[in-house]
Amino acid sequence: MSEPPRTLLVTSALPYANGPIHLGHMVEYIQTDIWVRFQRGLGHRCAYVCADDGHGTPIMLKAEQEGMTPEDLIETIGEEHRADFRDFAISFDNYHTTHSPENRACSELIYLRLKEAGHIARKDVAQAYDPVKGMFLPDRYVKGTCPSCGAADQYGDNCEVCGATYSPADLADAVSVLSGEKPELRSSEHYFVRLADFEETLRQWLAGGGREGCPPVQPEIANKLDEWFDAGLQDWDISRDAPYFGFEIPDVPGKYFYVWLDAPIGYMGSFRHLCARRGDLDFESSWRPDSEVELYHFVGKDIAYFHTLFWPAMLHGAGFRMPTGVFVHGFLTVNGQKMSKRTGTFVKARTYLDNLDPEYLRYYFACKLSHGIDDLDLNFDDFSRRVNSDLVGKVVNIASRCSSFINRHFEGRLSARLSEPGLYREAVGASTRIAALYDSREFGKAMREVMATADRANQYIDERKPWVLVKDDSKREEVRDVCTVGLNLFRVLMTWLKPVLPRTAERAASFLRCGDFAWDDVASPLLDHEIARFEPLLTRVEQGKIDAMVSESMDSEEKDDPGAEPGAETLDRIDISDFAKVDLRVARVLDARLVEGADKLLEIRVDIGDEERTVFAGIRAAYPTETLVGRHVVVVANLAPRAMRFGVSDGMILAAGPGGTDIWLLGVDEGVATGMRVK
Repeated sequence: MSEPPRTLLVTSALPYANGPIHLGHMVEYIQTDIWVRFQRGLGHRCAYVCADDGHGTPIMLKAEQEGMTPEDLIETIGEEHRADFRDFAISFDNYHTTHSPENRACSELIYLRLKEAGHIARKDVAQAYDPVKGMFLPDRYVKGTCPSCGAADQYGDNCEVCGATYSPADLADAVSVLSGEKPELRSSEHYFVRLADFEETLRQWLAGGGREGCPPVQPEIANKLDEWFDAGLQDWDISRDAPYFGFEIPDVPGKYFYVWLDAPIGYMGSFRHLCARRGDLDFESSWRPDSEVELYHFVGKDIAYFHTLFWPAMLHGAGFRMPTGVFVHGFLTVNGQKMSKRTGTFVKARTYLDNLDPEYLRYYFACKLSHGIDDLDLNFDDFSRRVNSDLVGKVVNIASRCSSFINRHFEGRLSARLSEPGLYREAVGASTRIAALYDSREFGKAMREVMATADRANQYIDERKPWVLVKDDSKREEVRDVCTVGLNLFRVLMTWLKPVLPRTAERAASFLRCGDFAWDDVASPLLDHEIARFEPLLTRVEQGKIDAMVSESMDSEEKDDPGAEPGAETLDRIDISDFAKVDLRVARVLDARLVEGADKLLEIRVDIGDEERTVFAGIRAAYPTETLVGRHVVVVANLAPRAMRFGVSDGMILAAGPGGTDIWLLGVDEGVATGMRVK
């Protein structure tokens, strides 16, 4: 190994303990596990910890619904999570829960240190209150009509139809999800962390707080953080009122730590639990500001805000070290769409495990993952083709072809010489490049390098044709030489694939009788070495098993409807007279601006022929502002104006798509007149 051993503390985001793990979750745990296994393979000491996130209103309410205590609920869900992770070969050193003595101690310590340093503020907050349930309501527990587009049955924080963001008080016809009653607006004192106190510290950390002075976050996240800095860091509400399942704030009866305060502290709690079991790790020294231990977090882009602002600020304010790196990834889509129970693409981890080998998915995700934050798609057709072609057809096929000759004709013993040392050196020479790609989380590029070597190995075997040579007694030793080269190249491939396919690598090592595929061992080939008889290492993906998995994942009502077309939506039909009321106009975009404080909205000025209007549209990710000016769009001109906290939206621009970057404006011939009615 070219560098001295390092000590790394690695975490994945904590799954919420009120439901099962699904394949969207598994992107992160597989990504983290591959990276951790690679680091361990280089000889670094790497502690990988995680925990169930066990606090909050949803867990309290679900436990009540299930007729059990919150403690029993999170214990039951925790056991299911542990089983799923174990069967996907996620190699946690410790998997704990945030509802633990270790996490309580760490949470109280951080809070009290922040309070003593003057970083805690108290303010009165007006919130929706359910008088029937006798509790304040989180935003997602209030539903009503969107103030922007008029869509019904929308949550109290954002509209899933138009993308607008708002507060529960902005909703029309608001009701409590719990009781169906109209919520009251009541005031309560809350506790806040003064996040602005840490702006300069956070800026310095982002500029070079990572390993060897490198930024601790990806460029996309750094740009987003600059936007948050420019908008001004707001105080962060860290308290909730009783009833609430969590840790009560010290000396403040009836007030509890908000789940997002003690959730990231759960990393510390889990590590503290691990240190108590192992004598080679020290909690205190690992969390000191001058610690040589490297701290890495893998998280989804939806919680980057918490991990790159709140979390490092809390750590610094309490006298602890800040993260070395926060690695953010994108979301998972399935067959190009958001995961859906209706189409059977919302697949639970256990449903997958009941039908398919987990190492198929580990490899497929590795092929798709990079160091960026782009979303990745699980396409079932591509999934089966790639696994069958790469793993079975290329890699495992080398071992199967070559071992049959070695076992049948040479009593399982390899040649004492390597007949193609140049080919072997060329393959081994790629180890440095592949290691660098693993280290930088460019797993997709690493897999392409691995398969390029697999292609060269198969090409060499095809060119030498041992199945032909074996028919000539005078060329029997050439057969052994060819197959010895082939099996040594297979050993190199499995060494590289071990972080991705740990169980297949374990079976391959048993077959080759070669130890555990240590990264540096490939420098010396296996010669005059006896192998075991070959047993299948991986079998092909069967389409029937994919179909069974999708069927099991499909919503039961959809499966029970024999007349439903695959993927068909249930529509609320309207009469032609209803549609005739809609006044659609061709409008020309005069100006388009970003909306400060909104991630999805654009403020668009349009000319509809007889007047100019301002419309807010949730198309920011799909259409940069400079591409819109001068464009013709279709606008609902007679939609009642809606007051938003950013202004009044007077109309609606028509677009379609699942969201994000996949939104398409209704096409209009650029030669059409502005203001023309659309029939």
